[in-house]
Amino acid sequence: MTTHNDSASGGQHDAGDLGFELPKPAIMTKTQAIAIAVASAVVLGAGFVIGWLPRHTASRALVASTKAQEIAPLRVQVVMPKAKSSDRSLSLPGSVQALQETLVYPRASGYVRSWEVDIGAKVKEGALLVEIDTPELDQQLDQARAQLAQAEAGLVQAKANREFSVTNLERYKQLAPKGVASQQELDKQQAQSQVDDANVQVAQAAIDAALANTRRLTQLKSFAHVTAPFAGTINARMIERGQLVSPTSALFRISATDPVRVFVQVPQDIAPSVKVDVPAQVSVREYPGRVFEGKVARSAGALDAASRTMNTEVRVPNDKGELLAGMYAQVALTLPSPHRVFELPPTALLNDSQGVRVGAVTEDNKIKMMPVVLERDNGSSIDISAGLSGNERLVRLVNAEIVEGRQVDVIP
Repeated sequence: MTTHNDSASGGQHDAGDLGFELPKPAIMTKTQAIAIAVASAVVLGAGFVIGWLPRHTASRALVASTKAQEIAPLRVQVVMPKAKSSDRSLSLPGSVQALQETLVYPRASGYVRSWEVDIGAKVKEGALLVEIDTPELDQQLDQARAQLAQAEAGLVQAKANREFSVTNLERYKQLAPKGVASQQELDKQQAQSQVDDANVQVAQAAIDAALANTRRLTQLKSFAHVTAPFAGTINARMIERGQLVSPTSALFRISATDPVRVFVQVPQDIAPSVKVDVPAQVSVREYPGRVFEGKVARSAGALDAASRTMNTEVRVPNDKGELLAGMYAQVALTLPSPHRVFELPPTALLNDSQGVRVGAVTEDNKIKMMPVVLERDNGSSIDISAGLSGNERLVRLVNAEIVEGRQVDVIP
């Protein structure tokens, strides 16, 4: 080791002096570099072969297996479409209404003298409901009768004047040729005779007018006795004794509830099957377990533009009055379907971007995908309304392997 002079550095060692000499760096030869590169290539190639070759072999095997499966016929079970009954049962909400219902108004104005019935009363057609005092109408009727008598007296006077004019005319016709009466006097008498004849016609017309007015007031007076327009039940009374009423004052509300009418809204798909006399079963919650038998009486014959339903009337006998107007009811109808319906298991249906389809097996055992129209999903089965004839063999379990033209083997 070489000793340096401390005094030359002021008592400090040189910053770059380590106190010993470093060995010279080793220099790689060209032969060594080639050997290392070859060894690295061998290691990498071995790793690539060990990692890639098994996966490549497995992938090729999978592709070959897939192609083999695609070429091999697919084993499937088939099912035949089952035609359902053309009748369709449905339950619809309904509203019970009276067969007839109206408000009773007076025709004549006056004061209520008495009312004969109250709410809940059963009345027959023509039964007296209320009596009305009509003092003003009575005076008008008396005046009309007096005018009629005056018109009749005027007719008698007009006829007498006409007879007198006719007699004078005959006299003047005899005197005028003899020169006793002038032609002017004869013409004047003829005109007077025509006037008197016209006065008779005027008097007769006045009698006819007076008679018509008298009949009108007499008929109006008869409405002082208000009667029931039809047999039914009094639902409301809106008057009291002594009350002043007019033709705009409602007196009673009366309804006929035997039979009752139950209105239901039939949906569009079954509306064409609604026919008169189709049986209907009506039930209300107030009578649990009981069914009231009725029949379809009529239908609107057109769909409501908002709800796309058709208003239909069902009539139900109600001789005991058990069904009340305004009740909520359920109406069960069995109507024939306007088209054929086939039943399939839900697994036979494929719903994808191309729509709802089923896989049919042709005679040469190939798949033919057929579009169908779904009528109803019953949960355990599917109803098809269009697209099938009923003779197809359909794949029971449709999956992604069921494609157009695929060869299949039908499992017996």
